[in-house]
Amino acid sequence: MRIRRLKPSHRIRNKSQKARYSFLKIFTGSDLSRRHLPVMEIKSVNPGPVLWLTGCSHGDEVGGMVIIQEIFKRINKKGLLKGSLYAFPLMNPIGFDNVSRDITLSEEDLNRAFPGDKEGSLAQRIAYQIFNHIKETKPDLVLDLHNDWINSIPHTLIDMDLGPEHKDVYEKTKSFARKTGFLVVLDMDDLKTALSYNLIKNKIPALTLEIGEPYVVNETDVDSGVDCILNILSEMGMIEPIGELVKHPILIKEPELNDKILKFSSKPVSSSSGIIRFLSEPGDVVIKGQPVARIYNSFGKLQENVVTLKKAVVLGHSDSSVAFPGAAVMSFGVIED
Repeated sequence: MRIRRLKPSHRIRNKSQKARYSFLKIFTGSDLSRRHLPVMEIKSVNPGPVLWLTGCSHGDEVGGMVIIQEIFKRINKKGLLKGSLYAFPLMNPIGFDNVSRDITLSEEDLNRAFPGDKEGSLAQRIAYQIFNHIKETKPDLVLDLHNDWINSIPHTLIDMDLGPEHKDVYEKTKSFARKTGFLVVLDMDDLKTALSYNLIKNKIPALTLEIGEPYVVNETDVDSGVDCILNILSEMGMIEPIGELVKHPILIKEPELNDKILKFSSKPVSSSSGIIRFLSEPGDVVIKGQPVARIYNSFGKLQENVVTLKKAVVLGHSDSSVAFPGAAVMSFGVIED
């Protein structure tokens, strides 16, 4: 690790806090240029919780970077009452420069490379530096910011239960999830190489925030993300209380969902080829057996009705209306009693 080589680009000081923006070197290119990760931090003079924000591990998911920028602008202006706020706003600068989900030099998914390996692949080496830099600060919570499909609603994704050994940290993670103001959805994939999974495994509460669309900065999604993080900062006592938590409209419209953890599902998938016509919008609550999409062939003949398997909230639409056998059409947060 080369954490000692962090060099501040500039500092912002006032009597109650110190802000520092710096860089973490990740590797040197063949032309001897250095690639860095930007690091942001604000420390109050009063001790308290440590919160980390991470963004853009997938280079095409750009919204998280802007949300982090807006949070730091607000904290620099309004002040941090206690504790420390850290951020990696751009964890995959190589993918970002190429508008690619992966690290384009090695075609690896950074969020499938944790906890990393200092002698492993490029993604594992970068993940190793990120993971250990975060861990050394002993955070109370890490929020990993992502973007989902183009037509999707914000939601909080929590990892599957890691077992009795991690019960305490998992309960803290679920408690924080309910304070985000988003739908809480359980990831049904056991992603053992994701950042959040490995943080929880190391006794650090961590959540994945899926905040709207990728590729472009959607200002509505940015506002949602900022509100979500302000909810958490307020709950941790790190900023002035904001009063009642800001909630996503679906939690206001469907109050029974406030205390539920939904289960993520991308089923049913398409069984035929053609063009998709969506019948339900992200944020709709659908019942079992309800048609949510139709697939037509090139002559306009109906090939298939896509029908829900269980009661659920529609989280998002596929980014493409092109259907083929086995293709995901929509994603759902399944509601179970």
